[in-house]
Amino acid sequence: MSSPRIAGAPISWGICEVPGWGYQLDPSQVLREMREVGLSATEIGPEGFLPAVPAELSEILADHDLGAVGGFAPVLLHDDAHDPLPGISPIFDAWVATGAEVLVLAAVTGSVGYDSRPELSDREWKTLLHNLDRLADAARQRGIRAVIHPHVGTMIEQRDEVFRVLDGSNIPLCLDTGHLLIGGTDPVELTRQAPNRIAHVHLKDVDVALANRVRVGELTYTEGVKSGMYRPLGTGDVDIAGAVQTLREKGFDGWYVLEQDTILTEAPSGEGPVRDVRTSVEYLRSVL
Repeated sequence: MSSPRIAGAPISWGICEVPGWGYQLDPSQVLREMREVGLSATEIGPEGFLPAVPAELSEILADHDLGAVGGFAPVLLHDDAHDPLPGISPIFDAWVATGAEVLVLAAVTGSVGYDSRPELSDREWKTLLHNLDRLADAARQRGIRAVIHPHVGTMIEQRDEVFRVLDGSNIPLCLDTGHLLIGGTDPVELTRQAPNRIAHVHLKDVDVALANRVRVGELTYTEGVKSGMYRPLGTGDVDIAGAVQTLREKGFDGWYVLEQDTILTEAPSGEGPVRDVRTSVEYLRSVL
């Protein structure tokens, strides 16, 4: 088995595609701090954070001595009047140019943000599952692995929805330890049950008391994040060590992406988000 690969994600610095999410740091600061804490690669982040032109994207990553893992792509999958492939195709060009490996798909609701979602009909579920396989096939033809990310506030959030994807499509999963737990899925148990379907990992630790309030609707997802629902690895209630150990035992050799969603209300006066990222890096290295 190859050495574990550890990467960062801009959302750990508060960079997010949701309008009004919070104060957005300059990309050069985020990339510089990633390298300072010893990360070797990054997910690309939301549209507009880094250059869309492949050559410019490659240049800014090279300037910071960082590789590209791939990145997160919110996409509407359940509407049979909407073809998601044309909107995703340009991403493939950037991924190929930077050597990125993974396209992380999230099945968005069609509304802005992650605080509410509709119920899907059986017909809409059939469309969603079909589109997942279409996108996975299109990515594979470009040498990219597409994965589906169970995510709070999307159409694949709760445990039964995760397993509906496992049963009804062939697309691999992004194991996000935080979003799975909030949605009612034990990430360690899922790793044991479906190790061959896990191709990418987002590591989050969670304050389970706040997560439970989000699950039952006492707090919106955004309010949970603002309240500190995500914790540096090793300081919350997720069995991160158990999840990583199980992945390693099952032969996982993909990326471990450190991704603790953060909302900044203003420009940091001290170290800022990098302090928690450093704690997470040190903890993950001790586990590995």
